[in-house]
Amino acid sequence: MLKKMNLSSDRQRLIVYVVLIALSLFVFSQVGQFDFITFDDPVYVVDNPSIQSGFTMDGVIWAFGTIHAEFWHPLTWLSLMLDYQLFGLNAGGYHITNLMLHILSTLMLFWLLHRMTGAVWRSAFVAALFAIHPLHVETVVWIAKRKDVLSAFFWMLTLCLYVYYTEKPMVKRYLFVFLSFACALMSKPMAVTLPVIMIVLDYWPLKRFASKKENPVFWQVKEKLRFFMLSAVFSLITIFAQYDKYIKHAETSFDSRLANAPVSLTTYLAKTLWPYDLAVFYPFSYQLPAWQTAGSIALILAISVAVILAAKRLPYLLVGWLWYVLAVLPVLDIFRSSARAMSDNYTYLPAVGLYVMAAWGIPDLFCQKQIRRKILWPAGIAVAAMLSVLAWQQCSYWQNSFKLFNHALHVTKDNYLAHNQRGNVYSKSQQYPPAIADFNEAIRIKPDYAFAFNNRGNTYLQLGRYQQAISDYSEAIRLNPDYARAYYNRGFTYGIHMGRYQRAIDDLNEAIRREPDAPDIHLTRGIVYSNLGGQELACLDYQKACDLGNCKLLDMALGKGECLAADLQPHDSGYYHNSGISYFKRGQYRIALGYFTHAIHFKKDFANAYHNRGTTYSELGRYQHAVADFNESIRLNPGYPDAYKNRGIAYLLQGEKEQGCSDFKKACALGDCKLLELAESKGDCR
Repeated sequence: MLKKMNLSSDRQRLIVYVVLIALSLFVFSQVGQFDFITFDDPVYVVDNPSIQSGFTMDGVIWAFGTIHAEFWHPLTWLSLMLDYQLFGLNAGGYHITNLMLHILSTLMLFWLLHRMTGAVWRSAFVAALFAIHPLHVETVVWIAKRKDVLSAFFWMLTLCLYVYYTEKPMVKRYLFVFLSFACALMSKPMAVTLPVIMIVLDYWPLKRFASKKENPVFWQVKEKLRFFMLSAVFSLITIFAQYDKYIKHAETSFDSRLANAPVSLTTYLAKTLWPYDLAVFYPFSYQLPAWQTAGSIALILAISVAVILAAKRLPYLLVGWLWYVLAVLPVLDIFRSSARAMSDNYTYLPAVGLYVMAAWGIPDLFCQKQIRRKILWPAGIAVAAMLSVLAWQQCSYWQNSFKLFNHALHVTKDNYLAHNQRGNVYSKSQQYPPAIADFNEAIRIKPDYAFAFNNRGNTYLQLGRYQQAISDYSEAIRLNPDYARAYYNRGFTYGIHMGRYQRAIDDLNEAIRREPDAPDIHLTRGIVYSNLGGQELACLDYQKACDLGNCKLLDMALGKGECLAADLQPHDSGYYHNSGISYFKRGQYRIALGYFTHAIHFKKDFANAYHNRGTTYSELGRYQHAVADFNESIRLNPGYPDAYKNRGIAYLLQGEKEQGCSDFKKACALGDCKLLELAESKGDCR
């Protein structure tokens, strides 16, 4: 059609670029009015004080030094810091940045395919599907998926630079490819399989193997070795970052994840062909029918065998299939546990391979070019129009959290996370009965779901039903002993609403131990310390909160002259240690703990402070913490008999007589035999 209009190749490409941008804007222009959602966006932006410090040198250091959110992706953090610098907490700005990255990736994908194949319209069709497919909506409109759109941008840039390098191999061009690949990995480590895809593209359409018939394996290894080494490094970093949460404490078995992988792979295929029932979260199924897994494996093997047999005649089918499988492989979650069975955003880059199979394979079904044009042109336009409308509709569900999770509940079954998240929305809008109903349903579906107990506790707290709130927080902690927010919420309830300050301090200490950089926890503990009469400790917490970005209470206390005493001794470990001893002697053990902790903070090798904090923990009945502190005291000062004696007592009180008696004997060897003799006289030690 366009050739009949005598358009030059340059004008055809220009039209493609314009149409791709127009399609993307048609589908996604509404996102500028969208809000943050309550799922993951708080982790990445809304409740992230490091992001909200803006683009600073401290922020850059944090971005390159943190594995927050279980990823090492410093470029993602830096991009979000820059957005905060520009837009504050106006979510529309973040959405527009995601959209711009998506459009740039789309344009580069067209350039890449056209550069490699010379086929304008087939390349345009692939790029159009990438731009507007409903499966890709999640990646583009979810702010927390900045890592995906940013990594995709560098993925496409890497391949564009790689093609440029293959046209004239030079060290300078190679270095640009390598640098771009490193940026893709520092955005999201999903790009680890990109070097293998480079090899696949060398087979077709670059056809570099034809010019390297001698030792092709050696040539590929030599050229790609540095890329594979970098992939290996990032794989190890990712394993380290995710080990505790997703590997060591996996909530799904390896067998169930292995069964789920082929089902996910084929479900992605089905949703690519017809994007039905798309949701932000698909719950993991712990008991997949055997026939479903077997059928998925059979389909995958059948496609694989077919494309291999047709490789010489139809190489694009093999290349497209390998692109799809290799790109999706890192996110099939075989080796790490995940609560979700699959995720739409995992198809963002892999689906390009399927689009290539369609764009090059379907035209070959028609022998005559004239028939191709008469059928494929209107068919291609119809497909693009239909997908655009579907994507626009899918995009509209992301306007706010309520619409998003309400939709998820309509298209999925037993979606405990969607109930929990919708309950949060109800609770924040003070619609407490439907909130509690949603939390109850989430707990019914998944009785060990700690987040739902915590959030139902928050709702009870708002209703003034404090004992029910405490009960829910306690259950959340039982289910997840490392749940910092549950400790904080229970401590907040005890300290601010129930006046049970000693219990509050215990919980807030546990929360800070797990989440040390949360200003709200320090502020709350400061208030409780103040109510207990520990004004200096309160001021130290206010100062810490201020260092983390919230100076409100510190400014108020300074204005009232309440924090002057703390300012006089800001780094004197001895001062805090002596204050701790004074409060210990008065029986104010929680305040004493605070002072001993600050003494240790300012002097890491303060053996006596560890010993005295351990003794304080023993008085509070927290013997495991006491033993840990006595261990450190002994490590720093092995000749201190009191530490062995008190550790021995803690062991005995936990029923560990053998270890307790061993410590009494060590104390005796150092000159203090009183407890050993007493224990022997009672028959506790022999």
